[in-house]
Amino acid sequence: MDAAPILARIAELLDRHRLDAIMIGNAAAAIQGAPVTTVDIDFLFRKTPVNIRKLKALNEDLNAVILRPFYPADDLFRIMRDQDTLQLDFMTAVAGVSSYEGLRRRATKVEFGGHPLYVASLADIIKSKKAAGRPKDLAVMYVLENALAEAANHTKDATGSSEERE
Repeated sequence: MDAAPILARIAELLDRHRLDAIMIGNAAAAIQGAPVTTVDIDFLFRKTPVNIRKLKALNEDLNAVILRPFYPADDLFRIMRDQDTLQLDFMTAVAGVSSYEGLRRRATKVEFGGHPLYVASLADIIKSKKAAGRPKDLAVMYVLENALAEAANHTKDATGSSEERE
């Protein structure tokens, strides 16, 4: 399945509603070349009254059936659409991430359908999964760390480094 059309739609809606959010988790890792899968797309955002209104408007534009605080203690807002099982999780905190600004500064801006989508760095994704310590997060650690090492090797190759690699 090609996720580009739905990512373009999400990027368009985030842009249209000016909802500042950073994609994090396995979907963000997959965009950066990590061979992982997921059933949802996770975002970190700031929980403010204005952003909650923007999130509700985004929900309406997606024709989603559910928008609610999923776990009130965690401030997780889940948007779900029954027709294609689209699931977007908007979180106000992520384990291992000390500041939204720092995560945003290290994120990569990726264009989908001509709209920007901020994607957390692989290093930040790994850090958050280690901090969460959930079995499902730890299970992909080897894959994510290898993807990060490959990306670092690719960067070295692009700069003309002549180091030999295994």
